[in-house]
Amino acid sequence: MNEVNTVTTSDKRLVDGDKVYNTPVELTLEVIGGKWKSVLVYHLLQGPLRFSELKRLVPDITEKMLTQQLRELERVGVLTRTIFAEVPPRVEYRATVHGQTLQPVLEAMCAWGRSHWQQQGE
Repeated sequence: MNEVNTVTTSDKRLVDGDKVYNTPVELTLEVIGGKWKSVLVYHLLQGPLRFSELKRLVPDITEKMLTQQLRELERVGVLTRTIFAEVPPRVEYRATVHGQTLQPVLEAMCAWGRSHWQQQGE
């Protein structure tokens, strides 16, 4: 896992290298934002999954995009990728302890989504 050296400036901005985040929400969205990352983390919080299982659970994602998103989540320490020395090789993805801290965030997103869906149906 790469260590992120984030510094809080006197005006409450977060600085990580050449990136400046004006709010912690911006940093959070950098990690789990976009169409697929939150969905992938949501599934991985249920337990370890193989690439093909993730592809089945998220059928609209392309293999290229799935690979890219998994690599990005691994790079920031949200998930780990384990390669088992078997023939054929087996690769498994799982949420790290740090990634598991996203569970309340994703639960809140699910609750809001359900509420919003019901409100739109009225």
